Amino acid sequence: MIRTEGLTKLFNQGRNQPSITAVEDLTLQVEEGEVFGFLGPNGAGKTTTVRMLACLIGMTRGRAWINGYEVGRDDQAIRQSVGLLTETPGMYDRLSAERNLTLFARLYNVSQPAARVEKYLRMLGLWDRRMDEVGSFSKGMRQKLAIARALLHEPRLVFLDEPTSGLDPEAAKLVRDFIEELKTAGRTIFLCTHNLDEADRLCDRIAIFKTRLVTVDSPANLRQKLYGRSVVIHLAELQPDWVDLVRSLPFVREARAVENRLVIRLDDPEEQNPVIIQQLVQAGGHIQFVGELRHSLEDVYLKMIGN
Repeated sequence: MIRTEGLTKLFNQGRNQPSITAVEDLTLQVEEGEVFGFLGPNGAGKTTTVRMLACLIGMTRGRAWINGYEVGRDDQAIRQSVGLLTETPGMYDRLSAERNLTLFARLYNVSQPAARVEKYLRMLGLWDRRMDEVGSFSKGMRQKLAIARALLHEPRLVFLDEPTSGLDPEAAKLVRDFIEELKTAGRTIFLCTHNLDEADRLCDRIAIFKTRLVTVDSPANLRQKLYGRSVVIHLAELQPDWVDLVRSLPFVREARAVENRLVIRLDDPEEQNPVIIQQLVQAGGHIQFVGELRHSLEDVYLKMIGN
């Protein structure tokens, strides 16, 4: 669906000033039907990467393939097979929502533009405002209209650059739910976002990127690699020697006391928790509650980019 080899973009190349490396040696693969998160700080090169993959700007070196087409050779076919939501999508403010979408449907050679426009206006809750000028729309409504525009030609792959940026909670939830619907329908989503909670909920895998690729994996696997898994055992009373008791178990990676709680780092809590609980009960412990301590994707992200 997406494959890149050594994708690189330099700006100011050949001018009488130092070149700026926006993207360096990016090699990755995005599978069909997955939601792939592309995360990184401002200025990391995320939007530049999307623009190269969508054939809006050229690459300096490297190769990339989109839906089986090669970037730089099959650009028109790629543009026809992808949808793109930019961070600041442009619309014709003096045209109605319906006329905006009809115009773009015709540019994409959609066979039945009226039906396709109605489909997406209804899906995104804009049908009742279809005759209103887009200039009167809120940011959330404009964003939903831009998503509809990106989907008019039924692309297999959709690039979404900050799709919920600046939206109120209700509008952001509608967009997230719609992304879930696209995933269920088998679309491939390449999602650039600063919203780490959103990425955690939506993405099958994420790439952490800072001009160069830092890592690629599922959020769960990244947590496991960096932190293992930690359980918290709440006790009515915690005896000091119980920490040493738990640490003596061969599968315990780390154990510490926090007030009347034991925080224990493990590789397989489902298998190992019963052994720990048995040891504590035999030592006289009264266990009130056992839960898992879950590190956020923000913890993972900040650790991976070195903050």
